[in-house]
Amino acid sequence: MSSSRPYNREFVRTFFTSPTAVEGEDDSAKMIRSAAQLRGMKAPDVWVPDNEDATAPNMRAEGVENIVSVVAEHGADFPGEIHPRVVWHRESPTTRYQGFQQMLEIADPDNGAVDHIDGFVIPEVGDLDDWKKADEFFTIIEHEHGLEAGSLSMSVIVESGEAELALGDLRAEMGKPSNNLERLFLLVDGEVDYTKDMRAMTPTGELPPWPELRHNTSRGASAANLIAVDGPYDDIRDVEGYRERMEENRAKGMTGIWSLTPGQVVEANTAPLPPKEGRWLLDTGETEVELTSQDGTEVYAGDDLSLAEADDGAYVLTVAGNEQRLDEDELRDELLDRTSYVPSMSDIVDSMEEFEAAKEAGKGAIAMTQSATVEIDGVEVELSKDRMWDEATYQAAQTPITLFQDVYANRPDQHEELEEMYGADVVERATSVGN
Repeated sequence: MSSSRPYNREFVRTFFTSPTAVEGEDDSAKMIRSAAQLRGMKAPDVWVPDNEDATAPNMRAEGVENIVSVVAEHGADFPGEIHPRVVWHRESPTTRYQGFQQMLEIADPDNGAVDHIDGFVIPEVGDLDDWKKADEFFTIIEHEHGLEAGSLSMSVIVESGEAELALGDLRAEMGKPSNNLERLFLLVDGEVDYTKDMRAMTPTGELPPWPELRHNTSRGASAANLIAVDGPYDDIRDVEGYRERMEENRAKGMTGIWSLTPGQVVEANTAPLPPKEGRWLLDTGETEVELTSQDGTEVYAGDDLSLAEADDGAYVLTVAGNEQRLDEDELRDELLDRTSYVPSMSDIVDSMEEFEAAKEAGKGAIAMTQSATVEIDGVEVELSKDRMWDEATYQAAQTPITLFQDVYANRPDQHEELEEMYGADVVERATSVGN
């Protein structure tokens, strides 16, 4: 399927929506005009001029005009992809026809925007029959305007139980002669309307977390060779919560997330990238905390865990009020169980290069050592752990590097910031390792 899809990206970090027409403004297109001029880490991988929920119904005709005008003027210089969202609804033929008309107008070559349009986002889809209706409209639009077949990609927003169930059937349907669903690009969660469709309630009125939906969307994207994107995180002031949500998503294989503000775009663009510096973490029994590096020593300065050396040479480790009396080897084993290391970009590249060299020399597996001096309450303990690297380990480690390489290839406007972040030497090595 990958050979026929109309896009090159393997990853999408950011899905940024902007109202296409703002009522009561001298320039109703000011929001998308501003978004079209974002650059570097402030610019999303996918920009979505939103002519559906973000734009009032009475402004959507003007919104179409604004999309055409702004994209025709700024689209050539925009560093990400442009995928307008149009109106659609699985239960409304009238709304589906309106979405078709919006796409037909935006994609008209005479209007000067379509050369910079990568595809369209279709909201409120239902079962696969509904997805195929949208696909057929794309095919008609391409034919009517003399565009290359399959040149417009289609992304859908999963906002109903029907759409979620369709994810499980998607792989089997794609590639059949009766449809052109290979044009699919993004599967995007829309938790707000999904909550409404599920008739779900919480005591506070807040959205349920819906981890099952995010898992199912990520699984569906993986099975069909597509890209999964999480829905909006609407508490735009809660930066830490946004980061935690993205970390949970990445553990599900979902790199991308909806961004509502340029600030969220910056967070979502940088969060999936390997860190500049490695760091050691310690499980204190209450939480996992980052140790502070001081002159080559990893120092814990919290109160949840304590360590003291007894007169007889033993050690007393206290965790959550429970004391353990340990000898040196037992203490080392206990702290090894409680510590973990988050590798930096340089660490990952070093390890991959070392394994590649070993493989070139005919070795199928090698041991790599991580070591640190951990200090708790003034007591220092030398820790060292070996990890066996084989081809499977290498492939797993390659995922964040592949993401970086995809970003580097598709976002030249971010090269300078990436070199400032990691250093030119690490960037050069990271772009070539694994190839």
